[in-house]
Amino acid sequence: MADPHPLFDLSGRVALVSGAAQGVGRAMSLAFAEVGADLMLADLNEEGASQTAREIEAMGRRAIPVRCDVSAPDQIRSMFARLDSEFGRIDVLANVAGGEVSLGPPEDADLDTVGASMQSLVIGRFCCCQEAGRRMLSAGKGSIINIVSIAGLTALGRGHTPYSMAMGGVAQMTRELSTEWASRGVRVNAIVLAQVLNPMLKERIEADPRMEEQWLRGIAMGRLGEPEDVKGAAVFLASDAAQWVTGVLLPMDGGNLAMNAGATYPGGPGITG
Repeated sequence: MADPHPLFDLSGRVALVSGAAQGVGRAMSLAFAEVGADLMLADLNEEGASQTAREIEAMGRRAIPVRCDVSAPDQIRSMFARLDSEFGRIDVLANVAGGEVSLGPPEDADLDTVGASMQSLVIGRFCCCQEAGRRMLSAGKGSIINIVSIAGLTALGRGHTPYSMAMGGVAQMTRELSTEWASRGVRVNAIVLAQVLNPMLKERIEADPRMEEQWLRGIAMGRLGEPEDVKGAAVFLASDAAQWVTGVLLPMDGGNLAMNAGATYPGGPGITG
């Protein structure tokens, strides 16, 4: 593998990625390793995180898998204590892991379910940002990347209200932290995702194939995302190439947010010519 351009080189840096066992978290972990970073890999799926670690170690980088429930602040703090002992630094935090999506009419939503979404996606991610931020502020530099769904910026309907509320919180948390910490060297950005194929999404498509056609109506590029699509944006935001970039909510959505809800495009579902 050729050496990365110096602006994108993460050699000598340490990244912590949650949700590293599969999907977007795994892709981001591999991307950081490919440009030189060592990693701590957090996930409830211990075997999946260990497999990601083995792939990273095969590149000659160091990777430590850690079982962590990112909705539990005590587990998050223990993970960061281990990070201190294993690496003694953190340069990049990628907040990817989140709770299950519970769907249903908002008028029937159980408040415990709403609270669980907030706990996992807002409280847990804020705790990760807080722990990483303290260490980065002491060092005078660092990059935090939050994963946000398009549901945090625009309404999806279809029973997503608790999830969308929580993702909206993550989007605003990104803006606030970027403003608070920008002058002290810590950058905070988000990658905003439309539908990216992962095991959960594939199960929903298999259960109701019409869902894929519905989603594609809103994606101008005419395809769902793949986890590997996130690699370039993740490396950019983590690296010195983005040293004057903070508070950005960067869409990786195939054109979804740019397109009017009633728009059509060549090759779209039901569109010919």
